Amino acid sequence: MVQNLLPPGQKYVKRFIIYAELGVPEVDISTYNLSVQGNVKNKFSLTYEELKSLSTAKLKSDFHCVTGWSVKDVLWEGVPFSYIINRAEPLEGTEWVFFVSADGYTSIVPFEDVKGDDAILALYMNGQPLSKEQGFPVRPIIAHLYGWKSAKWLTEIHFLKEYIDGYWEERGYHERGDVWKEERFKGMSGRHTRRRPLF
Repeated sequence: MVQNLLPPGQKYVKRFIIYAELGVPEVDISTYNLSVQGNVKNKFSLTYEELKSLSTAKLKSDFHCVTGWSVKDVLWEGVPFSYIINRAEPLEGTEWVFFVSADGYTSIVPFEDVKGDDAILALYMNGQPLSKEQGFPVRPIIAHLYGWKSAKWLTEIHFLKEYIDGYWEERGYHERGDVWKEERFKGMSGRHTRRRPLF
C-alpha cells in the first residue's frame, strides 16, 4: 500500500540523525557472514559478496524514527526478504523474526511483517553502499515499521515460534512498531514478556 501522508506524530527532517546506542562496530568484511537459523527447515549463511549478487530489490520509502522525525523518499537496494524466507523455509508455528547485530544490538518483528514487498535486506542507500554509520554491510528495512526495528550491522536472523524482547523492546518499546498505528510503546497488559533468548 502506498501512503502519501506522514504517519501520526512524525515530521520531515532533511537528513538522518545517526544513533549508535552500543557504539559503531568494526566489521571485517573478509570474514563477514550473515547467519539464518531458528525454526527453519534450512539453516544457511551468506557472505557479503553473496548478498551483493542477490541484490535485486529496490524500495523507495520514507524512513520513520520512533522519536518523531522522518526522512522522505530514501532509496534502498538489497536482497528481497522473500528470498530469505523461501530459502530458509520457516517451519509451522513461526511467528517472529529476531535480528542480531555485530554490536550486540537486537530487535524483533512479527513474521507477517517481513512477508511483504516493503521488506528487504538493504546493502545500498541512495545508490551507495551503506556507510559504516548507516549499518554497513547490511540492515533490514521494513518500511511500515519504525526505524529501531532496522538493526544495523546485521549478523544473524532467527525465525522464532515465541516472542522475546530485543534491546529496545526490553526497555518498553512496542513488540511490532507499526508507524501508521503509532505503536511506539508496549501496552500495560504485559503480553509477550520474555527476557531470555530461546536459542
